[in-house]
Amino acid sequence: MRKSLFYLLLYSIAIVFTLRLFYLQVVSTNYEDLSLQNSVLKEYIYPERGLIYDREGRLLVGNQAAYDVMVIPRRVRTHDTLGFCELLKIDKDHYLSQLNKARNYSTRIPSVFVAQVSKQDYAKLQEKMWKFPGFYIQKRSIRKYNTQSAANVLGYISEVNNADIRQDSYYQSGELIGRQGIEKTYEKKLRGQKGVRYLQRDKFNRIMGPYKDGSLDTLPDPAKDIHLTIDIALQEYGESLLKNKRGGIVAIEPETGEILVNVSVPNYDPDFLVGRERSEHFRMLKNDTINRPLFDRGLQGQYPPGSPFKLLNALVALQEKAVSPRTGYTCNAGHFYGRSQFMKCHCELGSFNRLNSGIYNSCNTYFSNIYRKTIDSYETSQQGMDAWSEHIKSFGLGNYLGYDHPTGQKGFIPDAAYYNYWYPNQRWRGATSVSNAIGQGEVLTTPIQLANMTAAIANRGSYITPHFIKEISKDTIDVTFRERKHTSIDLIHFEPVIEGMSNVVKWGTARNARIPGIEVCGKTGTVENFTKIDGVRTQLTDHSMFVAFAPREKPKIAVMVFVENGYWGSRWAAPIASLVIEKHLTGTVRRTYLEKRMLEGSLLEEYAKPISGEPFEINE
Repeated sequence: MRKSLFYLLLYSIAIVFTLRLFYLQVVSTNYEDLSLQNSVLKEYIYPERGLIYDREGRLLVGNQAAYDVMVIPRRVRTHDTLGFCELLKIDKDHYLSQLNKARNYSTRIPSVFVAQVSKQDYAKLQEKMWKFPGFYIQKRSIRKYNTQSAANVLGYISEVNNADIRQDSYYQSGELIGRQGIEKTYEKKLRGQKGVRYLQRDKFNRIMGPYKDGSLDTLPDPAKDIHLTIDIALQEYGESLLKNKRGGIVAIEPETGEILVNVSVPNYDPDFLVGRERSEHFRMLKNDTINRPLFDRGLQGQYPPGSPFKLLNALVALQEKAVSPRTGYTCNAGHFYGRSQFMKCHCELGSFNRLNSGIYNSCNTYFSNIYRKTIDSYETSQQGMDAWSEHIKSFGLGNYLGYDHPTGQKGFIPDAAYYNYWYPNQRWRGATSVSNAIGQGEVLTTPIQLANMTAAIANRGSYITPHFIKEISKDTIDVTFRERKHTSIDLIHFEPVIEGMSNVVKWGTARNARIPGIEVCGKTGTVENFTKIDGVRTQLTDHSMFVAFAPREKPKIAVMVFVENGYWGSRWAAPIASLVIEKHLTGTVRRTYLEKRMLEGSLLEEYAKPISGEPFEINE
């Protein structure tokens, strides 16, 4: 009995040991991982980042080879530090700083020690890397730009930070991620999926070949190429027209919502943020608080819309039946409102305007009256203001439009709650906010919102969310950029307003925007510009604005141009917009006299003034 029990115990122990050895050698990877850390190099294989093309298939962003010196801190051994620093063209302080940074991240996981070594330095390093245990070279690609324009649209790539890694475990320290623009929005499409390969090393840290004949390796998933809606030739042309000025151009194809142009100047060459000096260059751009090249004026600038906003007030008044196209008002070079307040107008004393002439003469008196009638036509001003606000918001104003770019601002469209806050007794009427009638007041808009508003008018009451993406290779774009949205204004009310816009260009305030053979419909804006200086509200030089679409029937382009401190709308914005329209529709520009004036025109003297030279804020 005792002998049987002994053999049973012996067999049981043997079975347990056998099962344990099977688990450790076949099932568990713990010991394999430990051995990999010592003799096997785990190297990521990065797919080529996706290419970016414009709407015509012109390559905007490609790739070029770069080499990163990687470090695994726990494998670093004492070596010729000074000689290593000379090879990498860094000093000892930088060496120690980078090594400590890598150790703080992980002693076992590779980190980038020196990024983007040149091809020439790579050749020298490759021969001597075996002397420096813990370091190796990893090939990757960085961006190569075929244009000096559209940096605000494209964005850039840079190394991930700790916040990026915490947010997405896909990334390891030193890897690259899309920052701003299209690079950020479509990061997962453009990056692809990295693969892994394992390389066997000898005791001298030299690569001997694939580990286990590459059986553990995984291939990367290729990145996707994308085509943008941007016309790079038109983008570059727009930037040239705004040389020596501050401002921007946003152009949209009304039928599709595709953004043709998004110019913001001053800007920078996208190649400026590539290479080992990228961080230093970025600091230079960020610290330029005068020109603000990193600030996308078309998407982030919040401006009072000025006279282009009168178009919406006309449409809302018609929709609310507060007026008809035949309703008219006499203008005495302005008009009184409230108890004793007077709003000036440039119309002649005693002139009479209905809707059409009110638009092409840009009569403040006419639009102030129809605005007040709209607000005050309801039982209470609160009801009237809320109805007005909802109509305006239906054009995409007062909120993010939903375009595929990570930057932007909401703008502001007031409602009854806003005025109830400032007037707790609720004793306010249309006259209280009458400045909204002419696009001043409390209303704030971004240029892309005004371009979209113009596209909605061109479409007679509908629009597709503006977007930069036209096509993704072997993939589909978001359905949002295919769905049509409708404003709250009935179709019948658009034609009289469009007729007025046509007459603005034919014989109104934008005659210099006429293009032979093309009917342009537009509206100028001279936008008052205020800031606070030592606590005092101070008026600066007005902004020049213009919105337009063309041709009148089956429009192909809606454009918004704004030039900061550019005086009146017809001085800079209107002619620049008309040149962009002509270039887009005909492929050439015949009005070379106008083109020459815009190309050579400069506002640098204006910006050199003590006030204009300060970091400006569009609104208080």
